[in-house]
Amino acid sequence: MRRLDRRGAIRFVDAADAGASCPVDRAELLARFHARENGCMLSGAAAFAAMWRAIPLLRPLGLAARNVHVLAFLEWVYRRFLSARPTLQRLVREFGKRRRAV
Repeated sequence: MRRLDRRGAIRFVDAADAGASCPVDRAELLARFHARENGCMLSGAAAFAAMWRAIPLLRPLGLAARNVHVLAFLEWVYRRFLSARPTLQRLVREFGKRRRAV
């Protein structure tokens, strides 16, 4: 995403950094993706949609997510991804170990 943000419209903050400002509980910030748009804190698919709206190439997706049905579908997909994320991370780690061993 940083490469797509050529205008520098997005300020990325690492919530795992102890020195980072946390407007929300740090554990909650680390559990789901968060973004602030026009002073409003967003979470999950709504946060991704806000980020997409800031990137010209992805703006149409972000605008489509303003539709309640589209956003509900994206949130459903995001929640499924969150439940699969630990398994995906484990598989990527194992794949990386195998590639280094070869």
